[in-house]
Amino acid sequence: MGIGALIPVGIAAGQAGESDVSSQNEPLVLHSRASEALFRAVRTGNAFEETVERLLQAIRLGVVAPGERLPAERELAARLNVSRVTLREAIRALQESGYVESRRGRYGGTFVNVEPPRPSRKGPRRIAREMGVDLHDALTHRHVLEVGAAEQAAARDLGEAERAHLVSRLSDAGTAELHNYRRMDSRLHLAIAELSGSASLTSAVADARMRLNELLDSIPLLERNIVHSNEQHEEVVRAILDGDQGAARRAMAEHLEGTASLLRGFLS
Repeated sequence: MGIGALIPVGIAAGQAGESDVSSQNEPLVLHSRASEALFRAVRTGNAFEETVERLLQAIRLGVVAPGERLPAERELAARLNVSRVTLREAIRALQESGYVESRRGRYGGTFVNVEPPRPSRKGPRRIAREMGVDLHDALTHRHVLEVGAAEQAAARDLGEAERAHLVSRLSDAGTAELHNYRRMDSRLHLAIAELSGSASLTSAVADARMRLNELLDSIPLLERNIVHSNEQHEEVVRAILDGDQGAARRAMAEHLEGTASLLRGFLS
């Protein structure tokens, strides 16, 4: 891999996660092609999830090595084209997961932990190998099925009982306890498939979710992602209840891409 120009990493401004004042005495970060590719602008629809994915990829691929500091917060937010609030939330999620640590003071900032988080007894990559799952194939299959299910649900003239059922499943997911969230999330997505009116499609969506749920269960539940997912759930359900097929497709596609970003990040 070619080595690009070296530039100084900013020094912390006395706040954890802040690193906007640069110094020639500070460690340097390589701005290689890999760094430029990983720290490129994210799409705004899933800014938090894609930011987590990009940071995880940079750490796992050694673009920012163990013990090294991430680029300055202001620089990194600008390169990713996200707000500093979103960047801090993503860094906090990685800190809670054991990938990075924040240090205060003149030479502070966000550093990649020298010791990576200890994998579970059965980590996501091992689960993927045992399942024989090709992640891209699984995510593509799920995308086609669930986007189509949302569109078809929006195309139907739903009865009052069907509409109430969908709203109830949305409420269950939105108020679920952390330990129960994955199950409530699955129930909502299956309810949407049911409203397509196709038993075959509902069965296929169930199979696709079973294929991915074990992988989803093996990665951390991130509070900010859950909040975002619930917001996106509301957009999907609103579009279905309004009979807006285009909006239902777009909202479901954006929602699924957020989950895909997290899986790609943790399984890379």
